[in-house]
Amino acid sequence: MGKGRDMSLYAVVDPATGDVVQEYPTATDEQMEQALSAAVKAHREWGRTSTLAERAALMKQVARLHTERREELAKIIQREMGKPLDQALGEVDFSAAIYEYYADNAEKFLADEPIDLLGGEGSALIRRSSVGLLIGIMPWNYPYYQVARFAGPNLTLGNTIILKHAPQCPESAAAIQQILTDAGYPEGAYVNVYATNEQIAKAIADPRVQGVSLTGSERAGAAVAEVAGRNLKKVVLELGGSDPFIVLSTDDLDATVEAAIAGRMENTGQACNAAKRFIVAQGIYDEFVDKFTRKVLETADGLAPLSSVAAAERLDEQVKLAVDNGATLVSEGQRKGAYFPPGVLTNVSPDSPSYKEELFGPVATVYKVASEEEAVELANDTPFGLGSYVFTTDKEQAKRVADRIEAGMVYVNLVGADSAELPFGGVKRSGFGRELGRFGIDEFVNKKLIRTG
Repeated sequence: MGKGRDMSLYAVVDPATGDVVQEYPTATDEQMEQALSAAVKAHREWGRTSTLAERAALMKQVARLHTERREELAKIIQREMGKPLDQALGEVDFSAAIYEYYADNAEKFLADEPIDLLGGEGSALIRRSSVGLLIGIMPWNYPYYQVARFAGPNLTLGNTIILKHAPQCPESAAAIQQILTDAGYPEGAYVNVYATNEQIAKAIADPRVQGVSLTGSERAGAAVAEVAGRNLKKVVLELGGSDPFIVLSTDDLDATVEAAIAGRMENTGQACNAAKRFIVAQGIYDEFVDKFTRKVLETADGLAPLSSVAAAERLDEQVKLAVDNGATLVSEGQRKGAYFPPGVLTNVSPDSPSYKEELFGPVATVYKVASEEEAVELANDTPFGLGSYVFTTDKEQAKRVADRIEAGMVYVNLVGADSAELPFGGVKRSGFGRELGRFGIDEFVNKKLIRTG
């Protein structure tokens, strides 16, 4: 949304034109209370009493409806945040796969876990069960996928959800609510709210709420964690990333450059786990920079807008500051509204603010290193620790570097390999907790010990 717009006002603003397509009324305090009451009631009457098989069947329906409505759903997020249609369709399909994954695997993940006793008679086991009402706070960059990561495991577990989506994603938020309603979930199992930040802070503090999950900025994560901590609520945070893409050796530089482009330009560069800092061995640095820069500039043709004019203005400020501090920028054209020209930064000084920041858009930073040791040191010299990428022809080197990188995820010799079964999350200022895979259903759960004599 452009500067001057009230960020608590929910509206679809077409990033390509800046036109306000539709505005949505913010929730009243009475509606927030109704949402809380309905979600607590749904947990008591449905979450606690339904069988896992029944909840898995509902989740199957959610997956099916995403697939059935994929074209309509994709066009919504193209309007809301500018995602290219092919990528929007891919996001809907990935979301359906996540719901399907939890429906298919919940019985295995939630099975009783026997404990071998060290002494004494009888038996002991861990039984996993829901904890109650959760709040989800989701961002604009992957409107369906982000919700699926949270709602898929937790609704399957029997937790109920109040979901606050990004202010620029009210239409996709409503579409998700409609899918869950049409799938057969009872009233209150999942409640979409167009809430203000103040209303959400008050809800997190409410004793009826058992936990909160946020994907978003460091600032938003800190604010939510502060309220949650003060009120003793469990939190999962997935925040920013400045993921390193380390190239130590390659037997196919063109393929490595293509992987680098894919890793940086997915979603017009607006992904928390996108490759953002390219750390290249000096022996191949010059050739890599040459090929990579040409490919980056080629992406300008048909490049989608960023999510908003404000997002483009923020990136513009960061890039200009880097250049003012001595960096070299290769780019063509100027920013026009939310459209941002792709570019490559080199010679970024460690003293520049840009060195430590996340650049959210189609701009890559490239560094030259003289050794494996220097590559690892530079990769870890960031406040963030979300994802990372290592390209090398040396298998032993790949293992060493992967072990030493301070990140929640390391991908070796590949990009774009995210999948429903692979845990997602980070360390340091990228947050804590995990989503997806087995660990995604193990966050907001009562791991109850039952010891029988």
